[in-house]
Amino acid sequence: MKREPRPLSARQEAVMALVRSWIIERGHGPTIREIGARVGLSSTSSVAYQLGQLEERGLISRTGREWSSCRLESPRPPRRGLRSR
Repeated sequence: MKREPRPLSARQEAVMALVRSWIIERGHGPTIREIGARVGLSSTSSVAYQLGQLEERGLISRTGREWSSCRLESPRPPRRGLRSR
């Protein structure tokens, strides 16, 4: 049975839309504080968690340690498990 990936949460959609538009307008990603201020998250750890979830899904990546170095990625195809014969 093939398992469909979970859809993004409303918060993840908002963060993703902000990151996408920010990169298009400015050429680099927003900081954690800039994201939090625009999507209504006061905790930087909450923003980092959402960014981590997007990174885990393969939608964004970062070239350095800071989130402002993030870039958009095309979604990865789902991984297939090993099949026994």
